[in-house]
Amino acid sequence: MAATVKPTRSELIALKKKIKLAKSGYNLLKKKRDGLILEFFELLKKVKESRGELTQIYKEALHKMSITRTVENDLHIQSIALAIKDHPHIELSEKNVMGLRVPKISADVKEKEFMDRGYGLLSSSIKIDETASAYEKVVQKVIVAAEVETTMKKLLHEIEKTKRKVNALEQIVIPKMEKDAAYIRMRLEEMERENFSRLKLIKKRI
Repeated sequence: MAATVKPTRSELIALKKKIKLAKSGYNLLKKKRDGLILEFFELLKKVKESRGELTQIYKEALHKMSITRTVENDLHIQSIALAIKDHPHIELSEKNVMGLRVPKISADVKEKEFMDRGYGLLSSSIKIDETASAYEKVVQKVIVAAEVETTMKKLLHEIEKTKRKVNALEQIVIPKMEKDAAYIRMRLEEMERENFSRLKLIKKRI
C-alpha cells in the first residue's frame, strides 16, 4: 500500500520512471490488442467462407458417393479405395501474424488425372472417378479450413491474454504507482513544511 513506500526523492524519481515505462507498455499493448482484433475479424470472414465452401463441397461429394453406390457395390468401392497407395504429404510450418506464431499448412493435394489415381483403368468407372475427384476437393478445403480455424483460435487466445495485460496496467498497476507517487509528494511537502517551521523557530530563538 502507499504507506509502505519510502517517502524519498530518489523513490519518487524511480516511481516516475516506472510510471512512464508502464504507460509506454500500456500504449503498445493497446495497439497490439487493436491490431489483433482487426486481424481476427479479417480472419473471421475467411473462416466463414471456408466453412461454407467446405460444407458445400462435402455435400456434393456425398451426393456423388450416393450415386456411385447405386451403380457399384460397396465392396468394390472399398477395394478400390484400399488400392490407392498415394497419400497426401502434409507439411507444418509457422508464419508471423502481429508477432504471433501461427500454423501454416502446406500439402501436395490436387485433383488427379484419371490414370494417376492408381486404382487401374479396368477396375474403375466414370462414377468412381467423379467421386474420387469430389473427395480430393474436400481434402483441399479441409486443409485450408484447418489452417484458418487454428489461426483464429490462437488469435482469440492472444487477444484475451493481451486484454488482461492492458486491463491490469490500466486498472491496477498504473493507478497504484500513481497513488504511491502522490503519497510520496504529499509526505515530501509535509516534511518541507515541518523543516521550514523548525528553521523559523530556530531563527526566532537565535
